[in-house]
Amino acid sequence: MAKKEEKKDLLENPEVLAETVKGIEHWIEDNPKIVFGVLGVLLLLVGGFFGYRYYIGGQEKIAQKEMFQAVHYFEADSLNLALKGDGNNLGFEQIIEDYGMTDAANLANYYAGAISLKQGKFQLAIFYFEDFSSNDILIQPRAYSLMGDAYMELKDYESAAKYYNKASSYKPNKFFTPTYLMKEALAYEKLNKNDKAIAVYQKIIDAFWDSGEYQNARKFKAKLEANS
Repeated sequence: MAKKEEKKDLLENPEVLAETVKGIEHWIEDNPKIVFGVLGVLLLLVGGFFGYRYYIGGQEKIAQKEMFQAVHYFEADSLNLALKGDGNNLGFEQIIEDYGMTDAANLANYYAGAISLKQGKFQLAIFYFEDFSSNDILIQPRAYSLMGDAYMELKDYESAAKYYNKASSYKPNKFFTPTYLMKEALAYEKLNKNDKAIAVYQKIIDAFWDSGEYQNARKFKAKLEANS
């Protein structure tokens, strides 16, 4: 109660407030090194923050420019050139190494993962996908699904099911989610977890009845139930 009264006097009594301000002023006068030290640290932090943002912005522009040719090679299915570069233009590997803090390098991890998967380097593909992150409604679940594909190739069906589930659960839509669900169900079948596979097929039947996967989901579900 006494603390509340003291706070009230400070806010409502001009004389008390003036005395407090004078006390602060005297403290500043008596401790200039501390004051200037604190101000110096604050200036360094603020300057460093804006300097870092400026540096990253410049790196981002360079990395985006460098990626243009690598993406072109990827789309043309020239995978080694896309990954390694052509001597004049950087490949995804070098972009990741040289511009690791940029959004371009983040996206380069996705491309490098996709290339490694196509080349049968499944563990390397997983490594790249693990370093990729996006809020995009299409590309992030696609990355999860490709990780699932890599684990399927490695016969790690538990991990495959996990990442197919992450893909199917990420911002579901009628265009791609049913495909991820079908893959998830297959991974559960490989694990002999038929009850979980049936539940996933049922999810397709219930939520995505207008998808191309609907009929197969019904057929595979019925087959599992008949063999149970």
